[in-house]
Amino acid sequence: MPADMQLQVVASLLRRGRSLDQLSTGLTLLGVLFGLAQLLMVSITPICLLLSLWMIVLGLLQKYWALRVAFDADLFALMAKDIERTGELDQTLQTLGLQPANRASRPWTERRRGALKLLRKQAYLLGAQVLLTLAVILASPWLPFAG
Repeated sequence: MPADMQLQVVASLLRRGRSLDQLSTGLTLLGVLFGLAQLLMVSITPICLLLSLWMIVLGLLQKYWALRVAFDADLFALMAKDIERTGELDQTLQTLGLQPANRASRPWTERRRGALKLLRKQAYLLGAQVLLTLAVILASPWLPFAG
């Protein structure tokens, strides 16, 4: 597979991070609502409040990785059009302080591996957020009265 096609495929994969980010944003807002509900209830359940806080923290961390993944998706799509401009890209990233000088001139296989690793980190944080959401629901004091 030509290098430009590989970069295009990686860019397409990285753009899927947007869907992960949207789901995480919803779960983060749900964590905020759960936390506020706990604070407004007569009896505060500390475990639910703590789990809600962790949902929010994981959501914010996931948001950071989502921004990095989206940035990489744009760069990979741009470079797929003209891979000969890799030196220019490295110089620009260094000038903006986004890449140390020792990371320049890396092969694209290493760059692809690093970008996909960021996407996996984003997915792992979303998975942890989903598990925490389930834990909040199961630990909620109103669950026995739901049915």
